[in-house]
Amino acid sequence: MATQERNKLTRAKIDAAKPGEKSYKLFDGAGLFLLVQPNGRRHWRLKFRWQRKERLLALGPYPEVSLKEARQGRDEAHRQLAQGINPVEARKAQRMTQGETFQALALEWLEQQRHSLSEETRRIARRRLERFAFPAIGKRPIAEIEPPEVLRLLRRIEAQGKHETAHRVRQRIGQVFRYAIATHRAERDPTADLQGALATRPAKSHAAITNPRDAGALLRAMASYEGQPTTWAALHLLALTFLRPGELRKASWEEIDFEAATWRIPAERMKMRREHIVPLAPQAVGHLRELHSLTGGRPYVFESTRRGRPLSENTVTAALRAMGYSGDVMTAHGFRAMASTLLHELGWPPEVIELQLAHAQRSQVAAAYNRSARLEERRRMMEAWADYLDRLRDEV
Repeated sequence: MATQERNKLTRAKIDAAKPGEKSYKLFDGAGLFLLVQPNGRRHWRLKFRWQRKERLLALGPYPEVSLKEARQGRDEAHRQLAQGINPVEARKAQRMTQGETFQALALEWLEQQRHSLSEETRRIARRRLERFAFPAIGKRPIAEIEPPEVLRLLRRIEAQGKHETAHRVRQRIGQVFRYAIATHRAERDPTADLQGALATRPAKSHAAITNPRDAGALLRAMASYEGQPTTWAALHLLALTFLRPGELRKASWEEIDFEAATWRIPAERMKMRREHIVPLAPQAVGHLRELHSLTGGRPYVFESTRRGRPLSENTVTAALRAMGYSGDVMTAHGFRAMASTLLHELGWPPEVIELQLAHAQRSQVAAAYNRSARLEERRRMMEAWADYLDRLRDEV
């Protein structure tokens, strides 16, 4: 291996490498290569032979680990091989003795999730870790944390009546430990031993109006709502598009194509991490054109009263409360359940409804899905849905 050509890569070549449909390798020589993955992540790997078998040593992600540092790691591994030392075991032993803390690994893990979790999801995950996990185990070396320590912090959350939060925190802690295992900073995940140790999460769903009569009353209340114009529009477009509130409120004008009557939401703002196309009924286009006269030159479609920021996550909820709808009757997320229930009753194909709801792919939905799956059928459904809402609103 020492006779192989070395140092073939340059930083410019690495930075110019674009993700493809499949992972591919950029070779630097002497076993070192950069693995470029379809999700945009890039990781240094060193291929070597140990006891007549091919092995791989992970040297870290790029650009966190620079080209120079990756080469230094390669050279150190070659020195270890010359001394009869397995570089993988040597690196593992080194990291285990460094005593890296849970907090340090958790923050590193969160950074690694930039391409797989939305900004909002990462913000919530970090907030929960900072509030519940870091005070209890944040400064502890991650390799030394035992299941009882994790269980104690989770029990404290449960004692506050926050059963759902306890399960969410356990999930995030487990993800941090699995990341630590993958990067040779820990040997086991203590949350795996806590299966069944927490109280069962109470069943919870978003309150929603799902019968035509009450839906009509809600639509009449929305039409008479006298709050901010952006909030008025957000309420109506939630009903017309049945997007998740977070997907709607951060919309930018570049996503709206008035000529094609479509709204393309980028993958990073979607829960399922796929671009989502919303066919816009004429009523939706009309609301957006009116709103364009107010916020058309600004970053967000639904700009809050604080310039340059989107509506807050509580704005629509506050509007519903102002109209007299309590949290156990209707929520911002409830427009999705309302649409799903009533569209099924109207006889629209379940897979078309699921596609427009942007739910996880499964069964016939998975088979049908692509970026514009059944778009014309969904357009007909969305236009029929808008007309149906008009009828419900006008039936007094």
